[in-house]
Amino acid sequence: MWKYKDRFDLNHAAVGGGGCLTSTHLFPCSSCHLLILSISLRFAPQNGRQFHSVSLNSTSSLLGATSINSASLMAALLVALLAVLIIPLLTFLLFAAKRPYSHLQRSHGRRLPPSPPGGLPLLGHLHLLGSLPHRGLRSMAASCGPVMLLRLGQVPTVVASSAAASEEAMKTRDLAFASRPSLRMADRLYYGTRDMVFAPYGERWRQLRRVCVSHLLTQRRVLCFRAVREQEVAALLDRVRGAGGAVVNLSHLLITFANAVVSRATFGDAGYGLGGGDGVGGAKLRKVFAEFEELLGTVPMAEMVPWLWLVDVVTGLERKARRTSEEIDRLLERVITDHRRRRRGARRVGDGEDDGRDFVDVLLDLSETEDEVVGEVQLDTVTIKATILDMLAAGTDTSYTLLEWAMAELINHPTQMRKLQDEIRTAIGVADRITEDDLPKLPYLKAVIKETLRLHPPVPLLLPRETLEDTELQGYHVPARTRVVINVWAIGRDAAIWEHAEEFMPERFAADGEAEYHKMGVDFRFLPFGAGRRGCPGVGFAVPANELALASLLYHLDWEVPVPGGGRPGTTASLVDMSEVNGLSVRLKRALLLVAKPWSG
Repeated sequence: MWKYKDRFDLNHAAVGGGGCLTSTHLFPCSSCHLLILSISLRFAPQNGRQFHSVSLNSTSSLLGATSINSASLMAALLVALLAVLIIPLLTFLLFAAKRPYSHLQRSHGRRLPPSPPGGLPLLGHLHLLGSLPHRGLRSMAASCGPVMLLRLGQVPTVVASSAAASEEAMKTRDLAFASRPSLRMADRLYYGTRDMVFAPYGERWRQLRRVCVSHLLTQRRVLCFRAVREQEVAALLDRVRGAGGAVVNLSHLLITFANAVVSRATFGDAGYGLGGGDGVGGAKLRKVFAEFEELLGTVPMAEMVPWLWLVDVVTGLERKARRTSEEIDRLLERVITDHRRRRRGARRVGDGEDDGRDFVDVLLDLSETEDEVVGEVQLDTVTIKATILDMLAAGTDTSYTLLEWAMAELINHPTQMRKLQDEIRTAIGVADRITEDDLPKLPYLKAVIKETLRLHPPVPLLLPRETLEDTELQGYHVPARTRVVINVWAIGRDAAIWEHAEEFMPERFAADGEAEYHKMGVDFRFLPFGAGRRGCPGVGFAVPANELALASLLYHLDWEVPVPGGGRPGTTASLVDMSEVNGLSVRLKRALLLVAKPWSG
């Protein structure tokens, strides 16, 4: 009845039917027929009992060809075999590549954001990102506009690169953009995202955020760690002075400082060796935690292109993630066990916020209080571990990179360096040390830190969000379950809203009074820590330590780049190389090596 009946017989639809018929429909079928016929001729039955080889040349007349020699037929067999193996695989891969975008295709004619040219099958626009995605995305936005749609492997991603778009996503329509996508590495390292930072939006996330904001990161609790910050700044200065005028690796010293402040606030005075010294495991624990942060800044291939999961196995990424998560878990288990043992042997610590309790103590207290079991949240041991990791990861890498970039910019801009040192030394006078009471007298210091954050936000592409529902962004339709990335690095360097956008000019912030930080998260031109429901709640914890460290380094010491061959300071050879490297945060590609000389005062 039908010329090509198998196109419409749904019981015989190996390569599709109706509107889904593939363009290769006839090719694999004819190839399969050729293969079957050739094999049957090669081993033709005789007398119905045995199979004997038949010369391939004898098939020429049977196939209706004028002449088919052995080599040609073998080539045909090879093509047929490849068709049988490869065509179904390609069909599957093309189907798999389209499947994640099915919700985009059901937009019913609504306008989606534009996409840059050059996308590849299966990989999409992944190859266009480069080694520094924040720069690659800004280049694409220059031609596509401030809102664009990328296909990163099998992950549809909307990228916003303007202040107006970020305000709409994080303020006007904040709820619609408030969730987190499933991130493979975060899921592995954070116990299935049992933490607050990577948890999807919902009742559990709301209660975890309340725990962090109302109990861990309150202003009073931040103040109770003042002695920790001042002690660690003094230790940082001692390490620099201990070099005796030789070259110091300031990057390494700043990492040690940031780790010490955060680990002591989290674990107590011991710090478990994360901030230097032997501690419990000492150098090994610091190495493991460095691997943890490195992994957290890594995007596995399987996350973007799931069928390439074997790449992560072959490269050792899966094995490394598993080993690191196990070692981190052993550390956290030891910390919690030690705290519980100590608490059993002493009177329960009071509930005041100035009692010197560390974060682990606070979380254990909450876990023992019945009214803190709210909604979907119970502060069990796993949730406490995941919350501790939030505190450690958010407070270390981002803090030290801020100080590193600030020192690098000041070295390369000696006029601003002298201006800041003059402000500090004039305001403080002659003193053994700077305290946090002195910080309100240093408005230009705040301006320098804000300008550093504008040019070098610790996380240039804010942690990705995911839409909870169909919504809009700058007039474009954004379907539910779409990943959304805010390029705050590009916004901070947008020449349309910043004068001399690429230049280091702290004066732009000094002009607005005391250059306080209250505008962060409110002024959508300047979003180093995000905004809205997903804004970072730990800004108040990080700022005092950064201000005190930078002010102390510049008050007590004069700095310069070691110039090879005794060259003259201030020349091109004496400038810091500002090349970047990507990771959990974007930092200097090369360690910051400087020479420090005591200020004679």
